[in-house]
Amino acid sequence: MTVRLAPSILAADLAHLADEVARVLAGGADQIHVDVMDGHFVPNLTFGAPVVKRLRQVTDAPLDCHLMVERPEDYIGPFADAGATILTIHPEATAHLERHLAEIRRRGMKAGAALNPATPLSAVEEVAGELDLLLVMTVNPGFGGQRFWEPALEKVRRARALLDAKGGGAGGTALLEVDGGVARETIGRIAAAGADTFVAGHAVFTAADPAAEVRELRRLAEAGARGGEAR
Repeated sequence: MTVRLAPSILAADLAHLADEVARVLAGGADQIHVDVMDGHFVPNLTFGAPVVKRLRQVTDAPLDCHLMVERPEDYIGPFADAGATILTIHPEATAHLERHLAEIRRRGMKAGAALNPATPLSAVEEVAGELDLLLVMTVNPGFGGQRFWEPALEKVRRARALLDAKGGGAGGTALLEVDGGVARETIGRIAAAGADTFVAGHAVFTAADPAAEVRELRRLAEAGARGGEAR
């Protein structure tokens, strides 16, 4: 299994965002995670397409954009124009998930779906074969630095089985991403449960050396994945 690290800029020093991004990419981060919140779907207000546009001007790295918003369909065009690589939306926020996933892909981005902790996998079962990424939230979204919700590990295991059975929209198995409480203490167990892509914000950007923290998280995830495969 290939491990991917996606540091979340939600925890970065926004006054020096370009430098913060360059630092974690130098440590081997695979993509940059952008948490987009509208203050309605979740109780916080963060970044929009203009921030993604500026990031695209300073990096060629994949920009992994997670929309925690109402009416996600209104954001597809602006984020495509801004240079997003992956656009992930919540089935809880729309009655037309399949339609919007297809539009995301039509606009040249990879299409993802995200599930809140209390949302069952059945919410994406019918479109699992059309996903490029499935994001399992292991905290209630809205704020960084929250504690990992342990019952989510079983959901990650079931999500891995679902994706392996259904394949993915790009012709292969979709990425299985986890966001929430990802840190040294949890990433190995999450990887052993079957996740391959890890969003870490607080753990990375509050570290004394964010680049070194990315490398350590990768080491722990790879060890966890090997242990999971051995079982």
